[in-house]
Amino acid sequence: MTSPAEQLQCSAKGCRADATDAVVWRNPRLHAEGRRKVWLACPDHRDHLRDFVQLRGFLIEVVGVGELTEADG
Repeated sequence: MTSPAEQLQCSAKGCRADATDAVVWRNPRLHAEGRRKVWLACPDHRDHLRDFVQLRGFLIEVVGVGELTEADG
């Protein structure tokens, strides 16, 4: 049996690798305070996904998938 973390796949387009990190972000124009959107990332795509939301000012944090909570969906 696999753990939930082992079943998570990277959110990058076309990538099916196991996710190791979560890029947590929020667009303040669209999402209420406290809302946390999550893109899962493999090691190859973590920096790209992080930089994409950081450039727009949306980045909250990058954490390991094991650190996600129920609030993160």
